[in-house]
Amino acid sequence: MKKLSIIAAAFLAAVSCSSIEEPRLQTGDLVFVGLPMDYSLDSDGDTMDSAIVAATGDDELNMIHVAIAEVDEDDAVWIIDATIKHGVDRHPLSVFLEDFTLKDGSYPEFVIKRLVDNYNAEQWVENAKKYVGLPYDVAFQPTESAFYCSELVEASYLSESGSSLFHNAPMNFKNADGEFPVYWEQLFERINSTIPQGEPGTNPQAMSKESCLETVEGIDITALK
Repeated sequence: MKKLSIIAAAFLAAVSCSSIEEPRLQTGDLVFVGLPMDYSLDSDGDTMDSAIVAATGDDELNMIHVAIAEVDEDDAVWIIDATIKHGVDRHPLSVFLEDFTLKDGSYPEFVIKRLVDNYNAEQWVENAKKYVGLPYDVAFQPTESAFYCSELVEASYLSESGSSLFHNAPMNFKNADGEFPVYWEQLFERINSTIPQGEPGTNPQAMSKESCLETVEGIDITALK
């Protein structure tokens, strides 16, 4: 009888474990794009995979972009974000992944974060959609006529009183050593602009550390395309 009880208990435990749902991407989730601090736009990418594998935490990643996820009624994933290439745009996940594919064909690190209090996710996404069609804010200045990536999130994720859920503060593009990662130096040089260090605004790195966000582990967005 004791042996049967043990078998029954093991069976129930197995059933219980199998019923646990895998984490799923949800409307309103934020997708952060991270690269190693020493990643270069001019590199051949030969060591990209090993560099990303070695980067095990936010402090070792340079968060270069943040995008808003939308999952429709057919479970298709859409991305709303602001990029130099598209301006403020809504497009399928496959386009987003193609845009951020690295030179060696691999992907950067995609980190999924969700509002701890996710009560109004659908409205936040609808807010972002209002800005689709506007240009990218290459000047990185507060405006509602153009947006950079984290600026779009800040303007869209609003409390019931209308204030942003994210903090606006002097922008910091430097790493822990007080130096600009190579990526930012090269990017701003290519768009003929100075790095807006210290200017009021937001950036993906700081936004990814906001206390209102929690990391959602176990979601591989590259498998959802």
